[in-house]
Amino acid sequence: MPRAPKPEWLRKKITPSAHKEMITLLGEGDIHTICQEAMCPNISECFGQRVATFMILGVHCTRACSFCAVSREKPMPPNPLEPENIAQAVSKLGLKHVVITAPTRDDLSDGGAEHFCQTVCSIKALDSSIVVELLISDLQENDSALKQIAMSGAEIIGHNLETVPRLYSIRRGAKYERSLRVLEKLLVLNPLCATKSGIMLGLGEKNDEVLQLMEELLKVGCLYLSIGQYLSPSFKHTSVVEYVEPKRFEFFAKKGLEMGFKHIKSSPYTRSSYMAHEYLERR
Repeated sequence: MPRAPKPEWLRKKITPSAHKEMITLLGEGDIHTICQEAMCPNISECFGQRVATFMILGVHCTRACSFCAVSREKPMPPNPLEPENIAQAVSKLGLKHVVITAPTRDDLSDGGAEHFCQTVCSIKALDSSIVVELLISDLQENDSALKQIAMSGAEIIGHNLETVPRLYSIRRGAKYERSLRVLEKLLVLNPLCATKSGIMLGLGEKNDEVLQLMEELLKVGCLYLSIGQYLSPSFKHTSVVEYVEPKRFEFFAKKGLEMGFKHIKSSPYTRSSYMAHEYLERR
C-alpha cells in the first residue's frame, strides 16, 4: 500500500549543505551520531547549529526493534580511543550540553556501561562545567551496570519507554515494566541525577494509555519527557498509524505539567535529544 502523504506540519526540509562542516569534523575523529544513523528529520537544523547527539559503541544494535533505523548486525568491540575522541569533538564544537547514546549492546556483559562512564570522564576532564546527558538502553536491568551509569557524573540520564504497553511488540527484547524499573533504580542509586524518558505518537496509542504511562513515569520519579511523532524509516519497518495533529501534542504537554513533570518537549518533530539543554534549565 502507498504511504499517506505527510501533512503540512511534517514537511521539514533536509538541507545537505548544512551538514558539510559537521560531517567533516566528525569524520576526523571517526565519530558517529544518532542524527545520521537514525535518519533524524532535525539533522539539518541541529548540524547547522553545530549540535549533535554522539553515538558511541558502534552503529550496530543487538536487537531489531521494528521502528528503528539502526541496523541489527554483529557489533564491533568498543573502540578504546572513542571516549577521548568524543571529548575532543565536544571541545571543538564548544558544546556546553552534550548528549551521548549508543545502540543496545546485549553482547557486552555490562551493556557498555563502562564505556559510557569513560566517555563522561573524558568530557568532564576537559571542562567539568559541561552538562552531560546519557541516553541508555535497559542494560538488561544489570544492577552493577546501572550503578556505574548512575554514578558516572552525568547530570541527566534518559531511557525511553517509546510507546504504551499494549504496543510493545515493536520493542524487540524490551519490557515495559523493566524499563520503568530501570528509571526508578537510577534515581535510587543517585538521587542527585535527573531522569528522562521519551515516547512516540502515531502508532495507534489512545489518550488514556498515554496519560497512564505519564502517571507511571512520575511514580518512578521521572520528571522529564519528550513526545514526538513516529515516522517509519522504511516500508520494512512498522507503519505509521496516524499523523498526530500539533494540538494533541500540546494537550499532552499541558496535562503533563499539570500532573507534575518539570519539563515536557512535545511536538511532531520532538526527538529524545532535541533541544536537550532546555530540560535542566527548568530544574
